[in-house]
Amino acid sequence: MATSLRFPEDVIHSDPDRLGGTLVFVGTRVPVQSLFDYLEAGDSLEEFLHQFPSVRREQAVAALEYARDQVMAGARPS
Repeated sequence: MATSLRFPEDVIHSDPDRLGGTLVFVGTRVPVQSLFDYLEAGDSLEEFLHQFPSVRREQAVAALEYARDQVMAGARPS
């Protein structure tokens, strides 16, 4: 599922003056790591979005797509 967001400008951000530079979803104080923690614990994307309503679905999906693409790029033979 492709999104219309520009990655990373519309999805994630890091600012040394905000949460010590922790990578957060743009427009929020929600660390991107929280998404992966929820999924690792067996929670659904829906549960994550319910717990963090400031994160837009398309942001979470774009972050997951980016992570997938990075993993797949590393798995391809050169």
